[in-house]
Amino acid sequence: MYKQIGILTGGGDAPGLNAAIRAVVRTAIGEFGMKCIGIEDSFEGILGETHTVNLNLKSVSGILPRGGTILGTRNRGSFVKMVDGKQVFPQMPIGEALANLDILGIEALVAIGGEGTLAIAEQFHKRGFPVIGVPKTIDNDLAATELTFGFMTAIDIATEALDRLHTTAASHDRVMVLEVMGRNTGWIALHAGLAGSADVILIPEIPYSFESIVRKVQARENSGSRFTNIVVAEGAIETGKSEIYQDNKEMRLGGVGNYIGTQIEKLTGKETRTVVLGHLQRGGSPNAFDRMLGTNFGACAVRALASGDTGKMVALQAGTVVTVPLSEACANIKTVAIGGQLVRTARDIGISFAAPKESKMGEEAMFEVRTGGALN
Repeated sequence: MYKQIGILTGGGDAPGLNAAIRAVVRTAIGEFGMKCIGIEDSFEGILGETHTVNLNLKSVSGILPRGGTILGTRNRGSFVKMVDGKQVFPQMPIGEALANLDILGIEALVAIGGEGTLAIAEQFHKRGFPVIGVPKTIDNDLAATELTFGFMTAIDIATEALDRLHTTAASHDRVMVLEVMGRNTGWIALHAGLAGSADVILIPEIPYSFESIVRKVQARENSGSRFTNIVVAEGAIETGKSEIYQDNKEMRLGGVGNYIGTQIEKLTGKETRTVVLGHLQRGGSPNAFDRMLGTNFGACAVRALASGDTGKMVALQAGTVVTVPLSEACANIKTVAIGGQLVRTARDIGISFAAPKESKMGEEAMFEVRTGGALN
């Protein structure tokens, strides 16, 4: 049994991080009599002049509904850097970090983060240091788990934005484009688009064409609906082209919403407005589901450590929290299945993904294909 464990949060912040921290501390202290050390600013906090804080029951009192993380976080630094928009892992200073952990009396780590954080955690495991991962990301793109906390809150925020845009779009007969986060996956756009009654959903997994978008806008116009709501994931790709970046030097995704809005206005003559949600999806209080999931993950992570089940990540599978190898969790990202249930449902109810082949068919032909079972 470990006497003292460390807790850190890495990568982008997400609603539910404090719920997970709280659960780790309360379970470790109350159930297993362990002491807890919070490591500030992700793995950077155990390099050089270390930055840590003692965590007790009072430290985590009242943090359940708070957004962000009381420990701070980093998505780049000595352990991970961004090159051409991708995370790369330089020669990690694992030796220095392990020496500092020994000095601090930390015997095991709970690392809360996305694939980058968990990939670093796996390197500690390979060096023989006990570590357990907790999956966190609003993008819901981590392999080996059905859901990550932060995702549901992000969907709520995006759905509310679509609800609000719906009324103003209808009032002014406009096309409204909502750009949401998600990096190279379309989970947020797809879920929010379904829940928020979008007319067009553009995701990285299905390249779009402007011909198809214009056809959808015109079809709605002809049917008497003189407005159109479009939700687009930041990593959506036009057929034959690449992603759009707001920062070409660091290859930071963003700007696709404005690009699409400008082009639609030119092609249709309809007044078009674009809203970029950005970090609004990350900030603020987690919803009830993310509080619950973060709490469940945090408690299960401590139980796994206590039982010696290290080098693993806690994961939600079929409604049950299990542990999976860190190597499996970091192997690849989870993308939207273009033939999956949610995509099929969206098409069934008339939502367009603006795929090039959609431009070859009218609405009646699309209906015939759908009802004939040839859903692609």
